[in-house]
Amino acid sequence: MDRLSLRTNLENYRTPFEEEASFIPDFTALTYDKNAFVRERLAGHFTGSAWIVNKRRTHALMTLHRKLNRWLQLGGHADGNENLLEVALLEAQEESGLTSLRIVDAGIFDIDRHVIPQKGEIPEHFHYDVRFLIEAEMNEPLVISEESKDLAWIPFDAVDDLVGFNPSILRMLEKTSKSEILL
Repeated sequence: MDRLSLRTNLENYRTPFEEEASFIPDFTALTYDKNAFVRERLAGHFTGSAWIVNKRRTHALMTLHRKLNRWLQLGGHADGNENLLEVALLEAQEESGLTSLRIVDAGIFDIDRHVIPQKGEIPEHFHYDVRFLIEAEMNEPLVISEESKDLAWIPFDAVDDLVGFNPSILRMLEKTSKSEILL
């Protein structure tokens, strides 16, 4: 999924979630910026994430992010790569050590624009996060990267308590729970 297919997918993306729907015009507009896929664009830039679930759709793999000290999905900066599905898969593999990652659907699963706080010389900025639904085997050993404090398969019924009020995580959880994709 390069810049042009991302733009097309965003233009055609539909969601019943009002907050998520409100992001679509800004995401689409960002695809026209030549620096949209590099972190040096300090106003905000694209990131790619993987919402990793087990095949039975009972658990999500989450990381306790070292810098943000919050439980989140795996993912990261595009660093110039315009294929955000590829970014999401690479980040998921690097941050978990999993080799059983499998794309459930190459289309966009979720989008979220969120603020990243200032850290040192890097000012507060937005991440325009494009998320993809990925499956993995729960019995495969996990490898915690230096970007994480912890990594765990979280039962769906415990995600809400773990993340507190994080509407984007809760939205992905709801989408997954309603999903009839059981491959």
